[in-house]
Amino acid sequence: MHFGIKIRLEKRREVMRRIRAIEEVCIGCSLCEVHCIVAHSRSKDIIKAFKRESPRPLSRLRVEELKPFSIAITCQHCEEPFCVYACLTGALQKDRESGIVVYEESKCIGCWTCILACSYGAIQQDIRSKKVVSKCDLCPELEMPACVANCPNRALVLEEAQI
Repeated sequence: MHFGIKIRLEKRREVMRRIRAIEEVCIGCSLCEVHCIVAHSRSKDIIKAFKRESPRPLSRLRVEELKPFSIAITCQHCEEPFCVYACLTGALQKDRESGIVVYEESKCIGCWTCILACSYGAIQQDIRSKKVVSKCDLCPELEMPACVANCPNRALVLEEAQI
């Protein structure tokens, strides 16, 4: 009987994914930003995304540099997401199954409380729009997020933890 209960509990556990940045090997090349833009473009083509698409998609992460250090800043999909709690309209929600903090642009009113509440500074304002933010969505249509898959130094790592 005890064995049966243990199996049931294990089946309920979900895996939460996060991107971890490794500062020691980040060279600040910003290829993670480039590939993020391409992954979120209509064409999925690097030349078209940068030269022909208007408006150009936003990168959902950014590289911070303070020579000689650099690191990619990306959403950590926190267990206790202050950005979600601060969102006045429900545009940011934590998906119960995946643990991912999801952004729904159509609900956003541009109050920017999520930006103020994010402990990591991972949510950015789209300066081209009066009411849109940009944050990592872990590239749900890809097996591996574009930034992680294309980092030449493996400074970005996809981690999975059971929740």
